[in-house]
Amino acid sequence: MCHSEPLVLSGGKDKSVVLWSIQDHISSLAESASAKSPGLGTSSGKQPVEDYNEKNSDSPKVGPRGVYMGHQDTVEDVQFCPSSAQEFCSVGDDSCLILWDARVGTSPAIKVERAHDADLHCVDWNPHDENFILTGSADNSVRMFDRRKLSVDGVGSPIHQFHGHKAAVLCWSPDRASVFGSAAEDGFLNIWDHERVGRAPEHTGTRAQTPPGLFFQHAGHRDKVVDFHWNAADPWTIVSVSDDCERTGGGGTLQIWRMMDLIYRPEEEVLEELGKFKAHILGCAPLRSGS
Repeated sequence: MCHSEPLVLSGGKDKSVVLWSIQDHISSLAESASAKSPGLGTSSGKQPVEDYNEKNSDSPKVGPRGVYMGHQDTVEDVQFCPSSAQEFCSVGDDSCLILWDARVGTSPAIKVERAHDADLHCVDWNPHDENFILTGSADNSVRMFDRRKLSVDGVGSPIHQFHGHKAAVLCWSPDRASVFGSAAEDGFLNIWDHERVGRAPEHTGTRAQTPPGLFFQHAGHRDKVVDFHWNAADPWTIVSVSDDCERTGGGGTLQIWRMMDLIYRPEEEVLEELGKFKAHILGCAPLRSGS
């Protein structure tokens, strides 16, 4: 759904992206009700509920505002630009990322033919900077694109690739422009910070190295994480759902959780707070067996 106007986008197996207006639907309902109104012929002036429901069992048909063709396979996800009801993007099983502008027609405004090396499952905009777009794919990666720097030859040129998933579901953090989350069939929900990319790795030697940009991983689900969302009022609280129906007896699992604040707070604040307990930590005697 669009954030600013009563518009809805959909995509499907017919390879099309369709733009709908909720206002058109409301207008059709009003016209239908007006045409079937009994007028003032009864004492109440109202049509009996049973009679109205029987005559209106079929909802009014509403045509689309626009049908946008450009994908060669199933459209998997569509998203409005955060600041525009006329600009949106879509991804599909044809490995394409397409940007659309309803003001200039129903053909792609920009089409990236090979945004990934496999099917694209999801797409999202950065709500703080709409030039940045994230895509998740079956090629085990999340990619970040800058729409100002998309190549003209149709080959995707992401500004960064985040590795460590099987298939990602994406959402930006409402708190920080560089932070986003990704969830996947591996059962993990990762929190990434693009600003951390390029920093020295946190782990070396025989221990597995942390993927660049990853600073937290939620491992509380027992099966693939199919969706999640950030709490707008408390930006570091997340609700996530997993498809573990067989293990739980049906219905899947919903979790509400948040990471420890020492993980996402500024480093200087964390070091200052931990410094208060340094003497206590170093002075603690080892716990005795059984205690």
